[in-house]
Amino acid sequence: MIRVERSLTVATPAPLVAEYLADFAHAVEWDPGTVSCVRVDDGEIDVGTRWRNVSEFRGKRTELTYRLTRLDPGRITLVGQNRTATSTDDFTLHSGPAATTVRYRATIVLHGLAKLASPFLKREFERLGDEVAPELAARLEQLGPG
Repeated sequence: MIRVERSLTVATPAPLVAEYLADFAHAVEWDPGTVSCVRVDDGEIDVGTRWRNVSEFRGKRTELTYRLTRLDPGRITLVGQNRTATSTDDFTLHSGPAATTVRYRATIVLHGLAKLASPFLKREFERLGDEVAPELAARLEQLGPG
């Protein structure tokens, strides 16, 4: 299992942050590895909503089907799966008087033979986390009252 965690603080109210993060199609705006992320069902975004996400990692494209598994005012969780991996993106929001702190935790569990590569891929996922944090913060700031 690989776990990467980052925290960021933005001057955007928590409800706006939560609404943005709950629509995983926005991943193309803040995740440099995401090539496309398209919703595959209709209706309001709620627990059970699904997206088809295509990402590029180490020069290879992979597709996962993500599902919104938790949608609380202070926490949003999405789980993506395919044959070789389960990826969980978990966002915890803490609202302050003038800002929202977002803790982003990505957990990747590789399956089958891919599991053997976990120790070697940790550094690559940490690098990706370093790229995601400023992109996500910038997008969330654009939602703010500024």
